[in-house]
Amino acid sequence: MPDDLQLQIVRNVLEKLKGTPGALLPILHDIQQGVGYIPDAAVPEIAHALNLSLAEVRGVITFYHDFRTTPPARHTLRLCHAESCQSRGAGQLAAQLRERLNLDDHGTSPDGQVSLRPVYCLGACACSPALELDGRLHARVDATKLDELLNRCLEDRSC
Repeated sequence: MPDDLQLQIVRNVLEKLKGTPGALLPILHDIQQGVGYIPDAAVPEIAHALNLSLAEVRGVITFYHDFRTTPPARHTLRLCHAESCQSRGAGQLAAQLRERLNLDDHGTSPDGQVSLRPVYCLGACACSPALELDGRLHARVDATKLDELLNRCLEDRSC
């Protein structure tokens, strides 16, 4: 998306929401919804509109893990790290993902295909380990099932 189109989206969101009490979070959500992430050029615009410092705006963006400051990967994989999933092999699945995709936790594969996001509960404790791939929950995941899921995604089939 061209920078001028991104800034127009940012300005439209700011115009709509800047007078709302507690507007920062709704503004950030709407910008991310419209652009796909929070572009760096949006930060001064937001700070000026809300009479905040750049540090205050960046602090909120970096505090919440759901805000992105770079374009999103094609696929998002959220791996549960809660106690139940850890005890059933989530740590080994995380290592498998890091090695296969050449990334770290909260990272994106070099080809931009998959983003790894550790989470601390997906609500699937009874059938752990669990992960969410592009919004779809997968339970009782083992190394083989993980490879199958990744292969389907990377081959542009349904995740």
